[in-house]
Amino acid sequence: MNLYSLLIENREIIKIFYGLLIGLICLIIVLKVDKLFRLSLHQGIRYFRNAFFFYGLAFIVRYVFGALIFYELIIGKYSLVVTIIFKYFLIMAGFFLLYSLLWKKLEITNKNYYSSLFNPKITIFYIMALVIVFLDYFWQTHYFIFISQIILFTIASGISYLNYNRGKQEHKFLKFYFVAMILALAAWIFNSISALLEWNQGFLINSYLSNIIIFLLFLYGVINATRLK
Repeated sequence: MNLYSLLIENREIIKIFYGLLIGLICLIIVLKVDKLFRLSLHQGIRYFRNAFFFYGLAFIVRYVFGALIFYELIIGKYSLVVTIIFKYFLIMAGFFLLYSLLWKKLEITNKNYYSSLFNPKITIFYIMALVIVFLDYFWQTHYFIFISQIILFTIASGISYLNYNRGKQEHKFLKFYFVAMILALAAWIFNSISALLEWNQGFLINSYLSNIIIFLLFLYGVINATRLK
């Protein structure tokens, strides 16, 4: 039995550990970035932190609760609820990552919102996320989330590349940010191909591995950034 066959055979158990691993990585990132924010008071860092708060929630909801439903430890009728919540958190995390790159262009520089989770600008993203989730639910598809995230991370990759070129001598973390955006874009493309191939298990495993690499890369960059402080 090769490694892929072993992983596929035990995929539901692996999903639990996968969700917990991503959740743990996100928790560490949130705590580290929150510390960095308190030291620097940089508003973009707050939105960056929020992205991983939502990513952590999304992966735990989808892969931990999803596996519990699979093993009938939770009533199966909640499966749709888990999928909707997962998609919503995932979309919001992507929006927060993008906003962490754009906040200077969208906010008045001398006005700091009391909350980075709820303010007039962020409310627009909450509404957009609801619309995307509703469209996927209404048409019983995943295409809207895939298209929205591929577009989002294409834009984020371009912005992070420009930021890296402008500040690579001053901020080494920008390099990790750019690479992680490219990997995130690749992961969404992998997921899209998997959906077109009716969730081919080989593509899914590659997608899971890509996600782990992305989050570990972010964690590495955050640890380096906080160490410099």
